[in-house]
Amino acid sequence: MASRKGEFGEPVVLDVDGFDVRVSSPERVYFPARGETKLDLVRYYLSVGDGIVNALRERPCMLHRFPDGVAGQKVHQKRLPRGAPPWVETVRLHFPRYGLHADELCVTRLADVAWACQMSTVEFHPWNSRRADTEKPDEWRIDLDPMPEAPFSRVRRAAHVTHEVLDELGAVGWPKTSGGHGLHVYVRIAPDHGFSDVRRAALAFAREVERRIPEDVTTTWWRKDRDPEAVFLDYNQNARDHTIAAAYSVRGNDIGTVSAPITWAEVDDVEPDDFTIATMPDRYARLGDLHAGIDDAVFDIAPLLEWAERDEAEGAQAPPEPEDDTGKP
Repeated sequence: MASRKGEFGEPVVLDVDGFDVRVSSPERVYFPARGETKLDLVRYYLSVGDGIVNALRERPCMLHRFPDGVAGQKVHQKRLPRGAPPWVETVRLHFPRYGLHADELCVTRLADVAWACQMSTVEFHPWNSRRADTEKPDEWRIDLDPMPEAPFSRVRRAAHVTHEVLDELGAVGWPKTSGGHGLHVYVRIAPDHGFSDVRRAALAFAREVERRIPEDVTTTWWRKDRDPEAVFLDYNQNARDHTIAAAYSVRGNDIGTVSAPITWAEVDDVEPDDFTIATMPDRYARLGDLHAGIDDAVFDIAPLLEWAERDEAEGAQAPPEPEDDTGKP
């Protein structure tokens, strides 16, 4: 059998802020639409370095790996892949349902991201809590997830009403594309509550948006019962062990879209496929990290918990807790 050594190019060693990161098979095509390679992926993440590290810093991080490029099989990796250099840090998570634990990647520097790419990681899916207390989220995530027949115009309307309600609450929202068909809005919160309360708060907020534009937004729990043209305001992304792609994360599709931070002023003009590993480096060079100030705008979710209590007192049913995203760790 012929050797595969060198089939995808000889390894390249990159100096990433003083750490050597060896990239094997650098010429393996990861994104077939334009032929971008594994090395192109690494260089993309280096080009948005401050942004991706800011998005991942000290958070447990699940990795979506594509050993043969995005046309191949996706591997959901909770535990740190074997072979990590000694400077890569982890955080231990416990899963009482299974009686197990997992040591997940905990990014503290750009070299960690580059090494994860060497291990064929395309997507980074961090928790919304940090290693100082993994059971107390410091990030409230608003996921505007369009149903299959929903036009993107409805996502835009949902985003504007989301912004309106956040302003009324005195909360600063940080929007980004999902890298798929929707939009995300992140709000930095004080790490004073557990996952259940943060999810309750997120549901109360979602219900308020739904009241204002019921023709566009739904909070219906069961997918089969949702309007196929509606936008599901997915409060479940705040449940324990539920993760979504980080700001600046590439997505595993053939054009390499990016979950890209945007300004509120861009909502009416943005299209889901505008931001890719080919277009983002120039945008980042011009604009920098649009989420750079997120840690300075901390919101107390107490008003949302009051909304939740009001809704429950009026008979609103609490939806069941979702299971973890990917099953047994």
